[in-house]
Amino acid sequence: MYSLFRWMVRLVSAALALLVLAAAGAWYFAARSLPDYDATYTVAGISAPVEIVRSTEDVPHIFGQTDEDVFFALGLAHAQDRLWQMTMLRRTVQGRLSEVFGAETVRTDELMRRLDLYGAAVKSVEAQDAQTQAALAAYARGVNAWIAQVNKGALGRGAPEFFLFDNEIAYWTPADSIAIVKLLAAQLSSQMQDEVLRARVSLLGQNWVRDIMPDMPGPGVAALPDYASLFPKVPKAVRLADAEGAMSPFATRDLAGASNAFAAAPRRSAAGGSLLANDPHLGFTAPSWWYLARLELGSGGVIGGTIPGVPLVLTGRNARLGWGITTAYVDDQDLHIEELDRADPNRYRTPDGWKEFETRRTIINVKDARPVTLTLRWTENGPVLPSGHFNLAAITPPGDVVSLSWTALSSADTSMSAGLALMRAGNVDEAVAAGERFVAPAQNLILADQRTVGMVTVGAIPKRDPRHMTQGRMPSPGWRAENRWQGIEPYDSNPRVLDPAGGIVINTNNKTVDRPFPDHVSFHWGDSQRVQRLTRLMGEREVHSRESFISAQLDTVSSAARGLLPLVGKDLWFTGEPAPEGTPERLRQRALELLAAWDGDMNEHMPEPLIYAAWMRSLQNRLIRDELGPLANEFSHLEPLFIERVFRDTDGAARWCDVMQSAPVETCPDMARMSLDDALMELKAKYGANIDSWRWGDAHEATHDHPVLGRTPILKWITNIRQSTSGGDFTLNRGVTLGTGPNPFLNVHGAGYRGVYDFADPDSSVFIIATGQSGHPLSRHYDDLSGLWRRGEYIPMSLDPALARAAAAGITRLEPEPTANE
Repeated sequence: MYSLFRWMVRLVSAALALLVLAAAGAWYFAARSLPDYDATYTVAGISAPVEIVRSTEDVPHIFGQTDEDVFFALGLAHAQDRLWQMTMLRRTVQGRLSEVFGAETVRTDELMRRLDLYGAAVKSVEAQDAQTQAALAAYARGVNAWIAQVNKGALGRGAPEFFLFDNEIAYWTPADSIAIVKLLAAQLSSQMQDEVLRARVSLLGQNWVRDIMPDMPGPGVAALPDYASLFPKVPKAVRLADAEGAMSPFATRDLAGASNAFAAAPRRSAAGGSLLANDPHLGFTAPSWWYLARLELGSGGVIGGTIPGVPLVLTGRNARLGWGITTAYVDDQDLHIEELDRADPNRYRTPDGWKEFETRRTIINVKDARPVTLTLRWTENGPVLPSGHFNLAAITPPGDVVSLSWTALSSADTSMSAGLALMRAGNVDEAVAAGERFVAPAQNLILADQRTVGMVTVGAIPKRDPRHMTQGRMPSPGWRAENRWQGIEPYDSNPRVLDPAGGIVINTNNKTVDRPFPDHVSFHWGDSQRVQRLTRLMGEREVHSRESFISAQLDTVSSAARGLLPLVGKDLWFTGEPAPEGTPERLRQRALELLAAWDGDMNEHMPEPLIYAAWMRSLQNRLIRDELGPLANEFSHLEPLFIERVFRDTDGAARWCDVMQSAPVETCPDMARMSLDDALMELKAKYGANIDSWRWGDAHEATHDHPVLGRTPILKWITNIRQSTSGGDFTLNRGVTLGTGPNPFLNVHGAGYRGVYDFADPDSSVFIIATGQSGHPLSRHYDDLSGLWRRGEYIPMSLDPALARAAAAGITRLEPEPTANE
């Protein structure tokens, strides 16, 4: 027996030793890819020595003798810190994820191949001006120089993720950078999804769409035809896909692009200099989409937020100009139903008769599975989309297909040239002129120079025929000439506000113009609530400061909560005698007591935001479930304008309160009371019986998850960054909730970057990103900024070279390779 025990001890000890050795080996090889920021490299592709001065937060300040050398160094710095992220972004837009991840990403690859955004990027390289082509080529050389250093020095394949996958890293090209900008357009555009959903609701009849997808407040829109009248053969019931393909770049309509930006002219500034604040919103991920950098160009220093893979400071400032971006919600996508020739399905109907599809075959290589061969098809309106995506099967007549017109499909996309011109602009007027060359994604450009402020919408806006059958709000017959795009609107007609009388410009993805179709810009806007709060905060002060702008950027008061609670709960407040402790009635009374005294602050430490969010979620579900059936699942986030219409009985919208299948007639107060009880029971089961101990932050954790390793057992505890956060779907400090599943209030989308620029004291401008600069999970810079971001703190970033060098945590020196004559 003793002998057996000894052998068991030996076996367990050996197993533990092997485990320790395996862990040590894994750590060693993974750590090999941690870059040395205080090293000298001899590289080909630069004309003179270059310095990359790293701050203590790992922000590179890049100094070179030519702009091309500076962009080279930016490419190298991006690759040092984010090589895995860059290659995954490139694979996504190329439709080549399945080579790495196997069958789970085939649907996504199929969609991207059919759109051929990468092919459009390749063609767009020649459309750039000479300076931009030179910058793109230099940036690509810099990325490739780091890949060469990784290979030469056996630096752990460049990132630990590459050890899990055996695919080689292809060298970077200028088209890759343009393609990532087009990928951003996919992240930020949701007009297509909105068209499909509007058509699906329209098919239910009863004009439900008018209430659940209402127009933004303003002058009314002429009635549209029912979708069923346009396409009477659309099936009433079809089997729909549960979700888009794994790692799809397309966001749902609830999680499409959003942002805040606001600026004040010197006369509205306490210190006498213009102010600008910007926080672009994207889906949370680890590492963040954003990467802070400073470039010393021939035109001067430029500093702010970049995206790895792209040689642009997308939001930031130079010495004389600051710029911010918000998604403009331009209606830049139209779906068309293409009628096929029943005698020859290789032809589709056009205004001039039947025409053959333009076709091309492509092969998707799939890891551990057979390759998938696709026949790609294009019409005059654009590429044919696979019916299994975006629930297109639900709105497509049998035997027909759907095509997409989209500005991001342009093969002469000069957005990169526009971005580089913006970085060199010295004032608002020059920035507006630079904006003319933006194509996609369409953005509102908020600007501040030393004299004034302004805003202009940049990006292509399709020109539509006034006779368009659906005004671009639902799919339309593609063979009708009036439904086709008539070109692009002239840039001068894009919305703009320059040197406003009030001295302040703001945008929260709100409606920017109120013009009739076809000059409308969009029917679907991204915000109707945040703009109310920002307007109030900007109007409360005669003059503003950097601190007041930071306070507004971090504000967590929900205008939606302040508006909806008195409306929904007006017949429930303080009614009836106090109920006995421990009863559902007492729980409801306590919840109402808390909400009655609440100011709408979505503070992570309070129970009220959780009660409110759960109540509104339950209420909307009760209101729409019997009318919409399974389609109710598409409305997983609160629609404040819908709730307001119902409880104000706008155009008879109170009919939603009556359950159609029940004999009694339910009133809106009945629905409000029952939904509150439902919500409280769910919260009690999850968070305990003591309502005062509930915390919004326990449910509203920010999910900065690694898109690949974050799904892997054990590794997810290392790579995912989870934090309790304040804010909500409709606060300026925005934290959009997941909306589905067992944890519907997880914070999944918000400000991955924040910047506030003060031209009275430019070096006091502040910046932050949501994770850290490095994409390497073993780096201390992987998450070192995340705590600051959560607490609403920032880091300073100066354009003063002396300050950058004085605070340097490391300097990477790049030396040019000797020429043959040296």
